[in-house]
Amino acid sequence: MRWQAKRDTALNAIPELKPKKDPKRCRASLATALQKSRSALPFLSNSRIPQGDRNTNVLDAIYLKIKLRRYREMLIVEATSHGLSNMQLIVDKLTAAKNESAVSRRRLIALLEESMATCSTTIVNGRAGSGKTSLISDFASRCGRATAWYKVDAPDGDPSVFFRYLIAAIRQHRPQFGGKELESLLTTTEESDFSMFAEAFVYELLKSQKESLLIVIEDLHLVYDAPWLVSFFSRVLPLLPADVHMVITSRTLPPAPLWRMRSKQNLTVIDEPELAFTRQEAIALFDLHGLSREQATIALDHTHGRAHALAACAESIQMEQDDQPTSRHVTAGN
Repeated sequence: MRWQAKRDTALNAIPELKPKKDPKRCRASLATALQKSRSALPFLSNSRIPQGDRNTNVLDAIYLKIKLRRYREMLIVEATSHGLSNMQLIVDKLTAAKNESAVSRRRLIALLEESMATCSTTIVNGRAGSGKTSLISDFASRCGRATAWYKVDAPDGDPSVFFRYLIAAIRQHRPQFGGKELESLLTTTEESDFSMFAEAFVYELLKSQKESLLIVIEDLHLVYDAPWLVSFFSRVLPLLPADVHMVITSRTLPPAPLWRMRSKQNLTVIDEPELAFTRQEAIALFDLHGLSREQATIALDHTHGRAHALAACAESIQMEQDDQPTSRHVTAGN
């Protein structure tokens, strides 16, 4: 009965998650639909569909979307409550990433804490798999600040898209942020000069001061070529209030005007060599998997300390060792 109740909750929410068909009718019930469907997702994703269930068409579709981690991409929120246009925002892009690292990088956490105390911004720069997202997710959970998280995609180079997402992320913790002023200015600002918009952005942060805020912009490199980016960030970063710190993750070096801010003590950069695991960190990681110091040292040399590769190596060695007793038992039985 419990499975069926959870199933029915999810099914009842599905028709309400189609705002394109009837936007006016479903907008008021959208928040309720999201809440109901979210409560059902964890149960359904960990449950097997009963063999005797006849309602296979819709139910199987929901189940497969959950297993493929695609269902959450259907969860849409409306950014209309404070005067923004009725552009629809994808929830996943405003959801903080989960920390999937088995160990906390105390050395790097200390660097981030120092940067938050002395600078307005931190850029974490490294290739895919270097551990940027896991590090910032861990730091966000420890820093004692509310976290506004925005994951950038390539189409977000359009300023009307980028700033509506960024504003929506901040509004999760400062509901009065932005208002009609930023929206109006956004529609009239030339892409080549976003310095005035940057000043208005900072003013709204000051005006909406509440709890201390950590703003995380993930994968900003995807829009580095946007004509508005340098004029906005080169103006906004030095002006950020003391209770706001911005963390930017990137796979490539930021444009030169932003990079030069490093010398003005407005910016801290954590590069890929610093992201690499040290020998002691690798040993701590392998120890969690029940592996030896020697195995950790060999894996560190092979992976050059890259977080994802090192973690995958530890898991692979652990699985091989777990399978060995079973293999010996089968051989002895034969």
